Amino acid sequence: MARTSRARPGIGSLDGQESVMAGGVVHFELPADDENRAREFYSSVFGWGFQVMPEMEYSLALTTPMDEEGRPAVSGSINGGLFRRGELTAPVVTVDVDDIDAALEQIVARGGSVQRAKMEVPGSGWNAYFTDTEGNVVGLWQNAAPAAPAPAGGSGETAGNDIGA
Repeated sequence: MARTSRARPGIGSLDGQESVMAGGVVHFELPADDENRAREFYSSVFGWGFQVMPEMEYSLALTTPMDEEGRPAVSGSINGGLFRRGELTAPVVTVDVDDIDAALEQIVARGGSVQRAKMEVPGSGWNAYFTDTEGNVVGLWQNAAPAAPAPAGGSGETAGNDIGA
């Protein structure tokens, strides 16, 4: 069966053998009843910055410095987001995959369910939510294809995404 995410160098498994880590955690999301209050809390306690996206009722949480490609500059760090508490009431971690559609098929085949179908995040990629066999809601992220190289004389720069994937 084909993997739905990039193979990464592994970590030790429970049996002591090294294993390949399939999808890395690349983002987190926290629900909030009052987004302004939550932004103020995390900003004052941890120094996080926020990019408010009112059209999506969402705020990107900038928890770590970013490199020139828009990815976290500190190894092992991730950025996240705040969303208005509603149907989702608990924090969500997001896993990077190469193909959300294939990942959702595997999830359903193994006893999970789709919480929210694939949704485009314009200019960045796609996300979806699923419920695992234990009732946890987990996010999926698929990057958009890299932009084509700029024509001669163009800047050649491509935008990164907030999740560093």
